[in-house]
Amino acid sequence: MADLNQLRQKYQPVLDVLQKEGARVEALDLQGDQLHLRAVADSDASKNRIWDAIKSVDPTFADLKHEIVVQEGERMYVVQPGDNLSKISKHFYGDANKYNKIAQANSLDDPDRLKAGMQLKIPA
Repeated sequence: MADLNQLRQKYQPVLDVLQKEGARVEALDLQGDQLHLRAVADSDASKNRIWDAIKSVDPTFADLKHEIVVQEGERMYVVQPGDNLSKISKHFYGDANKYNKIAQANSLDDPDRLKAGMQLKIPA
């Protein structure tokens, strides 16, 4: 019989990536002999980074049942210290050069004048 604590420890690097990516973990439990993980990621790019973390822990992931989905539709993002539109664009779209999409959605005249605490709409 599988042990929940052992499997959580094995997949801790994945849990760390989930936290770093800001993904919402909806389930983390034992289903039979597998660790069951259900999470909602901010973007396809974020989902891919989570998937890469899973494969780096165990390429066969035979003891993991995962459901990683992407949040649908427009999202809101609170600007953090050190953020810029390219960095935010890279996180949500996997491409730093799509920053104009965010700038246009928020009517930003000067994309370089972000302030920590600002709320930005992130188009789907």
